[in-house]
Amino acid sequence: MIYGFNAGEVFQMAIEIEENGKAFYDQAGQKITDPQVKELFAALAQEEVAHKAQFISLKDKLPADAVGQTVYDPENEINQYLKMMADLNVFRTDKQVADQVAWVKSAAEALHLAMQFEKDSIVFFLSLQDSTEEPQGRQLIGQLVKEEQQHLKRLSIQLKNLDN
Repeated sequence: MIYGFNAGEVFQMAIEIEENGKAFYDQAGQKITDPQVKELFAALAQEEVAHKAQFISLKDKLPADAVGQTVYDPENEINQYLKMMADLNVFRTDKQVADQVAWVKSAAEALHLAMQFEKDSIVFFLSLQDSTEEPQGRQLIGQLVKEEQQHLKRLSIQLKNLDN
């Protein structure tokens, strides 16, 4: 089943992904011992909280036509579908996050995993941006992508610092 997502639905997905991202950074940060990477993960976890608040604010500012349903959905299946997509494609929650970080034995492995998740987030949001028809929604989703790109940049710098 393919849906044409509106900006409101995309921002709801972004909110879910930020929640899942915080859970990932919290759990991965507990698993590693490198103090600089622990500090970065703690900062990124807090940024996920701030991003969630930002995305809620952006979603609240969308015009009414950007949050309307694109398909008839009396059973609220779209929200369930969006949650599933966020869980399957980017950061996973609770036990699934623990399963993802269980194999991590070093700071470098944790950084690689975090970078992969951030890359997946960027690709995911760019794909959703393509599925969003309204110009203002597309622009707001672009802001979301820039936030994720900043995370990826910081993780990459930290990985390079470990190598030196």
